[in-house]
Amino acid sequence: MFTGMIEEVGVIERVSPLGNGRRIDIAASLTVEDLQLGDSIAINGVCLTAVACSPRSFSVEAVEETMKKTSFRGFHGGKRVNLERAMKADGRLGGHFVQGHVDAVSRILSIEKREESLWIGIAYPASASAWIIPRGSVAVDGVSLTVAEKTNGEFFVSVIPHTGDNTIFSFYKGGDDVNIEYDMLGKYIVNMLEVRAGSTSMTTDYLKQLGY
Repeated sequence: MFTGMIEEVGVIERVSPLGNGRRIDIAASLTVEDLQLGDSIAINGVCLTAVACSPRSFSVEAVEETMKKTSFRGFHGGKRVNLERAMKADGRLGGHFVQGHVDAVSRILSIEKREESLWIGIAYPASASAWIIPRGSVAVDGVSLTVAEKTNGEFFVSVIPHTGDNTIFSFYKGGDDVNIEYDMLGKYIVNMLEVRAGSTSMTTDYLKQLGY
């Protein structure tokens, strides 16, 4: 389990073939301080297991399924990535509950540099509309953010300078792919409502009938 509060930006040293997957070696400093073999670590919001550790780097293995369902297929040497170690039971929850299980790979549609923030528009499929809630939480490449605005097929987040300076957000360009994880609590609620409704899909009209 993670919080969506990025601890460090690492740099991919190399990506090596591993069957239909990849072995990824990442240079880091803070996140390797107490990282042990077998520990979970989130890389751009994807929970993986450390298979090798050194004082200045660590390695993970992404299997074929991970490559299919995340933006890892675009990884290469020199690419920067967001890193977060698994949360401690006695730690503060500064963001929201993030599992490190990516729901979708979405695309950045727009980036507007404002005086005190980055206003970023990100695509989402119609099937995910019930999970995108204005002022609700969403993880973008592992970063816990608040949905500032939602339109048909696009949601917007406002990224403050501190977040931009301490994540890979300042390196984004329009058209870049990002890993999206919708709020776990929201997904549970939608699932329970679907079961109650005897439906396999949640529509806006049905939510309105329930008073949402």
